[in-house]
Amino acid sequence: QVPLEESGGGLVQPGGSLRLSCTASGFSLDYYAIAWFRQAPGKEREGVSCISSTSGSSDGRPNYADSVRGRFTVSRDNAKNTVYLQMNNLKPGDPAVYYCATETLSNCRGSRWYSYEHWGQGTQVTVSS
Repeated sequence: QVPLEESGGGLVQPGGSLRLSCTASGFSLDYYAIAWFRQAPGKEREGVSCISSTSGSSDGRPNYADSVRGRFTVSRDNAKNTVYLQMNNLKPGDPAVYYCATETLSNCRGSRWYSYEHWGQGTQVTVSS
């Protein structure tokens, strides 16, 4: 089991920003693609972003859901064993519990949530004026 842990959620006004972090104690994230998902009440868990590994032949390429492209940025800091999701210009459609997850593969495959084996506990993002 990969011990993923998210942090950084909170309450922000529309148009505001938050930065989420995903870490793994005792487990190196360098080798694996890390995805971000979110789930709002009554809705299916949806993919937000994914960043491939920068290890070996993987290029660390990020990808984004259309709903967040241009507003969210995923990045990794291997020295800190952390993957970030910078969320700017937050909108009323963004509130949800945000999760990081991994399939323990090097590259993002665009997989649906049920393909992922390892999840963090989630962090709540609320957008309200």
